[in-house]
Amino acid sequence: MKLVLASDHGGYELKEEIKKHLTEKGYEFEDIGTHSTESVDYPEYGRAAAEIVASGKADKGILCCGTGIGISLAANKVKGIRCANVSDTFSAKMSRAHNNANMLSLGGRVVGVGLALEIVDAWLETEFEGGRHQRRVDKIE
Repeated sequence: MKLVLASDHGGYELKEEIKKHLTEKGYEFEDIGTHSTESVDYPEYGRAAAEIVASGKADKGILCCGTGIGISLAANKVKGIRCANVSDTFSAKMSRAHNNANMLSLGGRVVGVGLALEIVDAWLETEFEGGRHQRRVDKIE
């Protein structure tokens, strides 16, 4: 599985922690920025990452901004993207199992590193259940 990661300045530090975690777990990923805490506009990074997932160049994406909200809204403007902004492991699992979310967003100012890494693991390890949920996902498209 190939992942794409992106953040704005508010999510930069959390993204860096997620990168370390993914490296330790052996995941392949591309970090498309930002690469510092200097102020940037989250829509540019959310859209760029979403376009990579939508094109099939990455299987899934993980985004971070201050709250996770803005960058997820930008990503969800791209056709074929289902980006879930979550702050707990149950929602992370359900976003995959029931909604087939192909992108995850986290708030660097909302969740601590420990919880964020648990959310990432839960999200990456949960499979889409299909069945009746597929019909609903189709209606989103």
